[in-house]
Amino acid sequence: MILAERLRAALAEGHSRADRVPLSDIRDPRIDSDIALAPAAVLVAITDRPEPGLILTMRADTLRKHAGQIAFPGGRVDPGDADEIAGALREAQEEIGLPPHVADIIGVTDRYHTFTGFDIVPVLAVIPPDLPLRAQEAEVADWFELPLAFALDPANRVRQEIEFAGATRHFYEIMWQGRRIWGITAAILANLSRRLGHDRSAA
Repeated sequence: MILAERLRAALAEGHSRADRVPLSDIRDPRIDSDIALAPAAVLVAITDRPEPGLILTMRADTLRKHAGQIAFPGGRVDPGDADEIAGALREAQEEIGLPPHVADIIGVTDRYHTFTGFDIVPVLAVIPPDLPLRAQEAEVADWFELPLAFALDPANRVRQEIEFAGATRHFYEIMWQGRRIWGITAAILANLSRRLGHDRSAA
């Protein structure tokens, strides 16, 4: 089967299992309160090549929040977006010039509630390899392609902890070629790894 078909089958199988993948426990008290979380979406863009890759960005150092961190293309879902998929595609076009029409949408996977008050929907898509992507300098300093197999391998994921808001919080960290992928991005990858059957530790 081609990559998109294999991913659709794996995602459908993952969602049909009775077990649910737990969200990361990095959260602040707002998540368990009556305060509504803001809708957001990210594009998990996988390149259709013999050894698939995953498109990630490095946020600009000038940003007020999460400056310099590695992230998926994406952001807040705007009122004008039809849904989370439309929001993720719009953000990817704005941030790295990815044309929405080239993305073969596989589906959405586990929502992720962030400690900054967002309800993030990861949108899984397959895109052609070697697109002439360009970082939008105001938001994105650079982009790169991480091997998908490396990203989903539990052996490459380390569980760390920090003190936050008076409590110990845990997060995942993935190191690749000197790049530190951690927090929300690594947690979404951990959930995706389990959902696609790469990591049975949560089964």
